[in-house]
Amino acid sequence: MKKSELLYKKWFEIPDKIRFLVIGGVNAGISYIIFILAVLLLGDKYYQICAALQWIISSFFSFTNQKIFVFRTKGNWVREYLKCCTTWLVSYLMNALLLEALVKYCDLNVYIAQILSIFSVSVLTYVLFKYFAFRVKKAN
Repeated sequence: MKKSELLYKKWFEIPDKIRFLVIGGVNAGISYIIFILAVLLLGDKYYQICAALQWIISSFFSFTNQKIFVFRTKGNWVREYLKCCTTWLVSYLMNALLLEALVKYCDLNVYIAQILSIFSVSVLTYVLFKYFAFRVKKAN
């Protein structure tokens, strides 16, 4: 067995919650870098537009990583991507509300507020991914 195959096999011996945290951490890091770049380009008064751009751009990368490295589902890329988009819509709305509250009412800077928002919404995202977007129907 090749080292890559062995590593892949060992990876899936890790519980999916841990895999989600690791891959989600990578996805969140990339997503946050996109947010920072958008804020630097557009300005921090447009933080909600920057957050929307962040979620749109990072969705493709995140979907692929979740499908392949966390939930390991086979086939049906389009259907699962559409379900992921629904999941992201819900998590985006939660993120946007939380981001707004942290910036407006807690007077946090947008960078700190977005980090807190991303991590807070990640629990909801895991549940929606596992039981909705990447749910595998059990054979009867």
